[in-house]
Amino acid sequence: MRTGARSRRRSAAFGMAVLAAVTGGALSPPAAAVGETPPGQVEFPTHCLPPQEAGLPPADGPTTARITVDDPAPRVGDTVTVTYRVAAAPAVNPLPSELPADVLTPTGRVLLGGAQSGEVTVTGAKRNEPVPPGGALPAVTMTGTFTVTAPGAITLTPGPYTLHTAHLLDLATVCAAGPGTPVSERLTATPLPTANLRGLTLATAYGAPGARVKVTGAGFAPGAAVTVAGRAGAAETGDRVAATADRHGEVVAELPLTDRATTGVVAYEGTAWSAPRGTAPAAYTVVDPAPPPPARTPEPVAREVTAIVEPGTLAMTQAGESVTLGAVPYGDGGAAPGRIGTVTVKDARGGPAGWSLVGKVTDFTGPGGIRIPGARLSWTPSCTAAAGSPSACAAGSAGVVGPDGAVLASTADAPTAGGTFTVDAAVSLQVPPYTPPGAYTAVLTLTLS
Repeated sequence: MRTGARSRRRSAAFGMAVLAAVTGGALSPPAAAVGETPPGQVEFPTHCLPPQEAGLPPADGPTTARITVDDPAPRVGDTVTVTYRVAAAPAVNPLPSELPADVLTPTGRVLLGGAQSGEVTVTGAKRNEPVPPGGALPAVTMTGTFTVTAPGAITLTPGPYTLHTAHLLDLATVCAAGPGTPVSERLTATPLPTANLRGLTLATAYGAPGARVKVTGAGFAPGAAVTVAGRAGAAETGDRVAATADRHGEVVAELPLTDRATTGVVAYEGTAWSAPRGTAPAAYTVVDPAPPPPARTPEPVAREVTAIVEPGTLAMTQAGESVTLGAVPYGDGGAAPGRIGTVTVKDARGGPAGWSLVGKVTDFTGPGGIRIPGARLSWTPSCTAAAGSPSACAAGSAGVVGPDGAVLASTADAPTAGGTFTVDAAVSLQVPPYTPPGAYTAVLTLTLS
């Protein structure tokens, strides 16, 4: 576990690994009911060139094909598995004899369009029925993957394919898709959510009217104009200064606090505070100095007694140092489940400010530098407030963690805030099919602010 304190934030990081088991497996598109055309099945003109050694003329005719994907609504950064099935082609057995079973290797390309352009290379296993001399080559299934790089609608169109056999001779029949080939599959990619990591700390949590308090902030856009202001509940006071974030996104300023109604200090980019571009309030109290005692008189006098309750800190601890996710089978891929170490958050600041616990994860790195994107890790958070805690704890939304971060748990600003909270989350890594076997490790960082 790593912990740090910059801009009144606490961070914890731990390793996370997944093991891929070596088992057999193959992908195939879902079957349609008898007599029905499968969704996305298209037909397009094809020009097939048989191998020169066969001495056969080119074969022209329609190809019937279908493209499917394992995730029609991915996020940017996800890896999508593409299946290209050729159900019928004009190509024929190039041998003068029977083509035996399981000697035909298909390869092909799927064309991407719309929000993302490029090609997906697909390959298939040697799985075919015997083909008599001059008989039509059988249906083949090919798979491949690509990484989503842009949000929006993405189209997938059948491209050229090659049917190769090394039986008797090394022969390849190359089939090119003609113009006007229709789109077979569509998907819609969404961008990854981003988290607000802005935060600030105060050199002291209380002072006399007019005292200058040192404010340190982090997480702002480098070079951004930042306003540091006092707060009385949800409203800003007239106490404020302007600052500029340095190239690391950090801000240092001195703010005179004179308003006796002050309950906290905030910092924000833009013309007014907003949750996406501002910090949560750091607690601060303007304390009037105790009045001097009156002159001694023979009469009994009353003395005012002032007691100050000093605010505490916002801190967290976490059980364990690493998490090992469940194994998934090679070829099939799928979800590798697990759970993060339980986090205990203690808020003893005594002010109106809530807090936010945010997590983000790096890519998973495995044998030979092969990566599984961190955006394929999702979680389902939970949060429980201890009995007597003034604040209620809200668990973050279930979904992708990713490199940009997601909220694990939080409490809202309130007139009286604080307490002790237990935070947990079930995690799941979607491992792509045919991910090479081995251990894949990433770092999940939790930041409290």
